[in-house]
Amino acid sequence: MLVLLFSQDSNFTKHTNLPDFPACFQLSVLPWAPCIFLWLTSPFYIFYLKRNNRGYIMMSILNRIKTVLGLILWIVCWTDLFSSFHEMSQNQLKPPVYFVTPLVLGMTMLLATFLIQFERLKGVQSSGVLFIFWTISVLCAIVPFRSKIMNASQAEVSSDKLRFTMFYIYFGLTLLQLILSCFNEKPPLFSSVVTDPNVCPETTAGFLSKMTFWWFTCMAIKGYKSPLENKDLWSLNKHDSSELVVPNLLNEWEVEKSKAQSEQSVKEQAAFRKAGPGAEPNHVSVSPEEEEVLLSKRKEARQPSFLRALLRAFGPYFLIGSAFKLLQDLITFVNPQLLRMLIDFTKQPQAPSWWGYSLAFLMFSASLLQTLILHQHFQYCFVTGMRLRSGIIGAIYRKSLVITNEAKRSSTVGEVVNLMSVDAQRFMDLTTFLNMLWSAPLQIVLALFFLWQNLGPSVLAGLAVMVLLIPFNAFIAMKTRSYQVEQMKYKDERIKLMNEILNGIKVLKLYAWETSFQQKILQIRQKELHVLRKTAYLSALSTMAWTSAPFLVALTTFAVFVTVDENNVLDAEKAFVSLSLFNILRFPLNMLPQVISSIVQASVSLKRIQGFLSHDELDPESVDRRNNTSEYAVSVVNGKFSWAKQDQAALDNINVMVPQGSLLAVVGHVGCGKTSLVCALLGEMEKLEGQISIQGSVAYVPQQAWIQNATLRDNILFGRPYAEQKYRCVLEACALTPDLEVLPGGDQTEIGEKGINLSGGQRQRVSLARALYSEADVYLLDDPLSAVDAHVAKHIFDNVIGPEGALKGKTRILVTHGISFLPQVHNILVLVEGRVSEMGSYQDLLKQNGAFAEFLRNYSLEDIIEDDEVTDLLVDDEEEEFPDDALSNHTDMVDNEPIVNEARRQFMRQMSIMSNDPENPKKMSRRRRCSERRHPESPSEKKELKVEKLIQAETTETGRVKLKVYWEYAKAVGPLLSLFICVLYGCQSATSIGANVWLSEWTNDALLNRTQDRVHMRVGVYAALGISQGVLVMFSSFTLALGKIQAARKLHQTLLDNKFHTPQSFFDTTPIGRIINRFSKDIYVIDEVLPSTVLMFLGTFFASLSTMIVIIFSTPIFALVIVPLMLLYWWVQVNRNKSANSLIQHANVCCCCCCCCVLLCRSRIEFICLLLNMDVTMSLNWMVRMTSDLESNIVAVERVKEYSETATEAPWIVKDKQPPPDWPPKGNVEFIDYSVRYREGLDLVLRNISLEVKGGEKIGIVGRTGAGKSSMTLCLFRLLEAADGEIVIDEVKISEIGLHDLRSKLTIIPQEPVLFSGTLRMNLDPFEKYSDEEVWKVLELSHLKKFVSNQPSKLELECSEGGENLRIATLYLTIQRKSQNCEIKSMLFSCDRVLVLDKGKIAEFNTPTNLLAQKGIFYGMAKDAGLA
Repeated sequence: MLVLLFSQDSNFTKHTNLPDFPACFQLSVLPWAPCIFLWLTSPFYIFYLKRNNRGYIMMSILNRIKTVLGLILWIVCWTDLFSSFHEMSQNQLKPPVYFVTPLVLGMTMLLATFLIQFERLKGVQSSGVLFIFWTISVLCAIVPFRSKIMNASQAEVSSDKLRFTMFYIYFGLTLLQLILSCFNEKPPLFSSVVTDPNVCPETTAGFLSKMTFWWFTCMAIKGYKSPLENKDLWSLNKHDSSELVVPNLLNEWEVEKSKAQSEQSVKEQAAFRKAGPGAEPNHVSVSPEEEEVLLSKRKEARQPSFLRALLRAFGPYFLIGSAFKLLQDLITFVNPQLLRMLIDFTKQPQAPSWWGYSLAFLMFSASLLQTLILHQHFQYCFVTGMRLRSGIIGAIYRKSLVITNEAKRSSTVGEVVNLMSVDAQRFMDLTTFLNMLWSAPLQIVLALFFLWQNLGPSVLAGLAVMVLLIPFNAFIAMKTRSYQVEQMKYKDERIKLMNEILNGIKVLKLYAWETSFQQKILQIRQKELHVLRKTAYLSALSTMAWTSAPFLVALTTFAVFVTVDENNVLDAEKAFVSLSLFNILRFPLNMLPQVISSIVQASVSLKRIQGFLSHDELDPESVDRRNNTSEYAVSVVNGKFSWAKQDQAALDNINVMVPQGSLLAVVGHVGCGKTSLVCALLGEMEKLEGQISIQGSVAYVPQQAWIQNATLRDNILFGRPYAEQKYRCVLEACALTPDLEVLPGGDQTEIGEKGINLSGGQRQRVSLARALYSEADVYLLDDPLSAVDAHVAKHIFDNVIGPEGALKGKTRILVTHGISFLPQVHNILVLVEGRVSEMGSYQDLLKQNGAFAEFLRNYSLEDIIEDDEVTDLLVDDEEEEFPDDALSNHTDMVDNEPIVNEARRQFMRQMSIMSNDPENPKKMSRRRRCSERRHPESPSEKKELKVEKLIQAETTETGRVKLKVYWEYAKAVGPLLSLFICVLYGCQSATSIGANVWLSEWTNDALLNRTQDRVHMRVGVYAALGISQGVLVMFSSFTLALGKIQAARKLHQTLLDNKFHTPQSFFDTTPIGRIINRFSKDIYVIDEVLPSTVLMFLGTFFASLSTMIVIIFSTPIFALVIVPLMLLYWWVQVNRNKSANSLIQHANVCCCCCCCCVLLCRSRIEFICLLLNMDVTMSLNWMVRMTSDLESNIVAVERVKEYSETATEAPWIVKDKQPPPDWPPKGNVEFIDYSVRYREGLDLVLRNISLEVKGGEKIGIVGRTGAGKSSMTLCLFRLLEAADGEIVIDEVKISEIGLHDLRSKLTIIPQEPVLFSGTLRMNLDPFEKYSDEEVWKVLELSHLKKFVSNQPSKLELECSEGGENLRIATLYLTIQRKSQNCEIKSMLFSCDRVLVLDKGKIAEFNTPTNLLAQKGIFYGMAKDAGLA
């Protein structure tokens, strides 16, 4: 009916200078349109509000006004209705529309009024639904507004004054409602908006502000005035925070796992039922064949899908963005139809001008609306991507804390780092393109549909081209996926090894092993780059295919169209409308390579993440923590435990009962399972059989202390509230009070990563203090006294662990090698080869004369002083008292010398008797409780010290990325190659524009009736231009691929080389995570993300630039518009406002101006300009996006360059100063007035040291904490460079030779054992300089020969990451304890001389006998240690 109506009234609506719509249309369609919208959306909107209640908003003046206006509108509408009924009663018949429209409008106004109040109750501050409703209502009322004025001006007296008046009241109230809907209500009561002082304005922004991103304007202005810093940013929206995002994803993942498990159990039950009706419950009757089938079915069980969990967690929010994308896609096809109408308008000289301007305005409006909607789609995609990344990282982090030991073997640290940094980032990158999965086919189908309408069946030729590309790209996608899997494997290996290198960098420098490990990294990197190169070539082929596809489709379609029928003429309408559709087709086809690449990468990452999250977890129920009335705090009944399910049991037949408040000591030889028992109690091992029960909370002190990069106080408090009295008691009990006086900032001293600026003993005491402060019920202490001196161990035992210590009344399980403490414990558990050999009190076990007695005998033989002269001196000095810990000295030694002097044993017994004599009046009890002592001044009462921060905050550049950074990347690619790439992209755009201009000339043939004469020439040139474009695309893609590989290799090589040459002080003050991030996330961006961003930026940039050139060339007046707009665009980009405003103004004003030019000139070339403007709208959209992405991603180059240019240490080899091959022949060492400091600006740690050591002489170095003992060792290896003076070894100044020449000639046993993943032989001899016999000899001397011989692989035993498959008991207690105790014995009994350091200076230097006789510092230390 409407079509008929318009056809009858076309002269009234279009072919006139005063157009107007028919009265029927104005009374029906226009007022019904907003009503239909509101009634259709209201059910869904109400349902949404019920599901998302944000709180309650108090009634405000604004809300009251809107409600009153809604009721008045209802009254106005129904006034018309009652007027119609009144007229009917007066026999004045009216059409039904006079009854229906007021009724519908009135009901709609009541619905709108209801929504105003319902939104208030649900906490909606600004309504988008009502804003759109009022906007449509005002727009639809403008036409009758104008019509009624025109009719009133033509008629002297209005025939219907009531309806005339009611309409204008209606229009005014509707306009007022639209204005009021632009303002926001107050925030809901008790919302975070009220309490957060720095809330993000987006949460309170109105609908219009959100659509135009106006809420971001204040941040853009602030960024214009000064560079933005972290403190300038708003608080994160709560629904975007990890606090909500991570639990939401984890909950959906748990649901998915439960579904998979339930499906599996149902299938297994069904499968076992099929085994036969007579089968027994234990399935004994199942045949081997049936059992094999059942097992294979179990293996084929459905794995839980992490993708489904992601979709359920983030899908609903993402679908809103998808809806915007759908709307934008549909609006995209409006402009080609408007272009058809515009071309048709130019063919009619008599057509009214208003029609042309209306079409231009509609094209402008369509582009404006398209841009607004597109950026809303981007906003939802970006937020979804951010939530995805946060949720995935949180899920991986949580999983890494609970996976089993078996899973840890397959999931290395390198893999976990890559999962968090690379794989999670890929999901974030994918969300931007994910909608193209359905959007690209939709746009292609719609474009082909409209092309069919325009060109007919000729479109099938173009469709055939696209179909032919599908198998080609499918092959590329499959190959790319396989390469991605391979590449991620190498990336995991590289990051794993890099993590180990950084953790053991000090050992590498001490042993001069940097070259060997650098080559290992480069070998892996070379494999990674080889795969990356193949991937880049495939990507280049894909890019070439899809970039050339739109032109090939256009070429084949036009060629078939003009050749199949002589009557087919390529006129302006067909050419330009088709070309506009081909340009629309170009975007989805150009985006498909990026989409396919992102999906392939994300699918690989999805499989990796899903595999990691599907790993078995430690069973939280393996340890029963329910409180019961049992008298035992810890009980293990028939326990059988292993480190992995398929491993042999490490502990078997474990039965332990620990009464409440008792102290249990666990002893045994190295490797017997003591640490395993503690781990089993913590639930860290696989429980194969038995039961474990622990009552109350648990505190754990590990064998290797775990220290955070925080202040010493924070390391002890560990998040608990600070209680001064309790804190001071803990410090004193753990012997940390003297250390606070040494540390520069007291307990506010920042502790470096892994406690780098603390000694081993200090770290252990901090770890113990943390456990003591926690006030747990059960304490698991895994040999905490092994790293401290003997007298400190005695203090800690007496004041913390022992019967009268601070933990008196707590349940304690102590793993120890110190036999002197055993008489004071309540019970002793003896482990032998993973089994409980004996358990009982000290006296009971001695009487049994079993494994415990043997253990005591073995260790007691090692507790003998070897120096006769020292022994005689000590025996003669009867006046000196013997402290409590006289027996405890050196009980931890592991020395297997068979000859023991009876006199020395007797002397030790005498010391034991005297130290335990209760009648000794000189004996001072050290077991006073903390409350009985006079506390030192509390840390809070001390004068605040200005402490230098050890770990400096990571430096960040502010403002725009400097051009130097782009130049650095161009240099890495190659300056000439970079220029060549830009030229290729420029030529590519030029050929594309040339093809369009040629097509414009082709359409002129239709006017001259020469279409058939020139068709072959026109097609040939058009094809040549298109093929040239394809060839240029291919060359540019392959050239960019070569450049990106070259840049990736060079930047990584420079970074790696610098880090191996960086001095140790850098690693001491820089968290490893920062360095790892450069090698993982930043290198990934340089390898994969940045090149694709550069590709898309260059494409959009040159396309936009060439378009502007063509438009200005063809229409010079256009320069008056484009130049100011480009200046504005540049200003906005410079000031980092990434909102859509500049883009909207730029692109759409261009389009509007070009339409006006077409209207004025009505020529072919202007149609090309208009066509290019329509295309440049999308190009500029993506150019803004790519500019932002390019600036974000180029930061990776900046970060890598920053760490590639850090200060380096001295050269490894100085060729003209190389010492002789046999250097040093004697081993004479001389310090000449030597001074050193750790870093510039710090105090000297060694001051004016001068001494001379003869070759072969044994020197012991002793001193209190901070005296400079370790510093002297580091100086010999030049890990610390001299501030003054020299060190001379055999007449060679070590400061003049290369570091490798020096370090390779020295050897050291590190304080902490460091192992790298690889074979045991590689860890002992990475350069393969020694024979197997020599390696076995070293293992024998280190007491590891038996252990290695029992391994199937012998020297080729694979060491896992960090040597975790070789327990600390095997490594630490054997190698480290051997070295430490031998050093102590040498110092006291077999050293030729002993050097005593005090505050960085030489205090004493003489033989041990003379030093003891002097009764100076050395004598005092010996006395404190129980040796004097």
